[in-house]
Amino acid sequence: MNTMWGIHNDALGAELVEKSFVSIGWEEIPDLRTIGGDRSLLKDVVRRTYPHIKPGAVPVWAGTLYRFGFEMQKGDLIVAPYRPDSTLNFGLVDGDYQYRSDVSRHPHRRKVRWLRTGVARGLFPQAALYEIGSAVTLFQVRKHADIFRQFLETSSEEVFEKATTPSIVPEDDSSTTVEDEPNADRIEQHTRDFIVGVLLRELSHEEFEHFTADLLRSMGYQARVTAFSADGGVDVIAHKDPLGLEPPLIKVQCKHSTSTQSRPDVQRLIGTLSSGEVGLFVTLGTFSKDAVDLERERQNLRLFGGADITRLTLQNYDQLPARWRQLLPLRPLLVVDRPPESQ
Repeated sequence: MNTMWGIHNDALGAELVEKSFVSIGWEEIPDLRTIGGDRSLLKDVVRRTYPHIKPGAVPVWAGTLYRFGFEMQKGDLIVAPYRPDSTLNFGLVDGDYQYRSDVSRHPHRRKVRWLRTGVARGLFPQAALYEIGSAVTLFQVRKHADIFRQFLETSSEEVFEKATTPSIVPEDDSSTTVEDEPNADRIEQHTRDFIVGVLLRELSHEEFEHFTADLLRSMGYQARVTAFSADGGVDVIAHKDPLGLEPPLIKVQCKHSTSTQSRPDVQRLIGTLSSGEVGLFVTLGTFSKDAVDLERERQNLRLFGGADITRLTLQNYDQLPARWRQLLPLRPLLVVDRPPESQ
């Protein structure tokens, strides 16, 4: 069975998907093929190139470079967390190691054929998400690789969402390594994953509508939930003025799911809008590229995915009703903000 790798790279952002590759930094390190697959020699090169790094970082950096240049093989699977919108990209390594001397950033690259992109993290159990939150740049996914393979073999995200429960996570999941060292970024991501997981698994669709209305109220809007059985695709009505007489009137559709919402899904909400009204589509998942393009085309449409819901929940947490704060027990604290031993 082909190896599954996790890789972190927010430096190049959407370019990775658009141009079908993965990459790592260490721009000062030359073409790895000129060094060869000798770990000791690679450590010496890292030590000479970066004389001011901590001694403990040398084997970590050299190990990442070795794995990327020599262990990763064509046909291996890639899981790439994308921090800006809290999604995951899945791909298949589609080429040998390359050194691109013509680029200024991340010259160490491999071609990838992306299989699924923009996948909501909330589809997966928390333990699996924690494993791919490793503090190093490149690592092998071991304990939960079967969960991600199962997702790739399932044709429907909704089917996978219903089938995936915490019970399929191995009970003995307490082992940790140096790569599991907590840091501010990992703790923040864990909190965001926790919020989506609780809202998905502990609320019904109707309860999610009420949570959305309360979240809007915490932001200063007036909001009411429509009749659940006959809402015509509009789940919440919101407005700024107390009487709801001044435009714009906001019609909200709630999708209690972490699957990807398509352009036709969003168009159904648009079909309910009259002149001067605004549509807001809220989901715990993500939106397809066509749906996002539709949002750009229309001034009276906003799309809020799971990353937006967690951001607004954290920003307005103290203003939420007590029942939601009890369901989502959070508290502020100071955490170590030391960057991981990676580039």
